[in-house]
Amino acid sequence: MTGSKPPLALPQIAALPMREVDGRLEVCLVTTRETGRWTVPKGWPMKGIPDRKAAEIEARQEAGVVGKAAKTPLGTFDYWKRRPGRFDLVRVSVFRLKTRKSLHDWKEKDERQVRWMSLADAATAVDEPGLKAILVALELEIAATAD
Repeated sequence: MTGSKPPLALPQIAALPMREVDGRLEVCLVTTRETGRWTVPKGWPMKGIPDRKAAEIEARQEAGVVGKAAKTPLGTFDYWKRRPGRFDLVRVSVFRLKTRKSLHDWKEKDERQVRWMSLADAATAVDEPGLKAILVALELEIAATAD
């Protein structure tokens, strides 16, 4: 019997928009267009554009959020992207995005829901275990530094 190689993961980039409201940290999630699941604004790498800048563009297009992305990702998570007739394994690099403002109008406003929530609520809302782990780890990190 021959062993089969695991599928090669396709790269995506994502933003985790964050803001502080009344001393509480909130993160922004969006729904996917096809299934309506909660996730972070994400998309494919953009030729000639650094990944962190591409994450800023995705946040603006999908969530109407403008901000500055960190230089390095918080972490990565994998998911299976539904395609016509198949599924592709995708590895998403998630960049923390310090939100400067939210727009009243943006490209995908009518295609997605956008919601600001606590890290704990966000971790409960998302389906992808890897994204859930990133949110929980961030919440623990923030709690540890607050002591």
